[in-house]
Amino acid sequence: MAHKKGEGKVKNGRDSHSRRLGVKIFGGDTANPGNIIIRQRGTNYHPGNGVMKGKDHTIFAVIEGVVKFTKGKNDRQFVHVIADTVAAA
Repeated sequence: MAHKKGEGKVKNGRDSHSRRLGVKIFGGDTANPGNIIIRQRGTNYHPGNGVMKGKDHTIFAVIEGVVKFTKGKNDRQFVHVIADTVAAA
């Protein structure tokens, strides 16, 4: 009779949920106010024009426009939302 032996106490039998971090709206895409652009831990990306940073370092849009990524001083990466004036006219 085929059967498995009892495993007893297992120490590594659990798994954590993924945190689902990263860039959600990429450069050149449009963002509406309130849209999350980046979910991150720490400030790998810094907020620029048209965006704000939440308490968990999430960067989100506050105006409607096009997402743009730039590099600043000391190779800091910034995220901007540039208002699309052509579409509004």
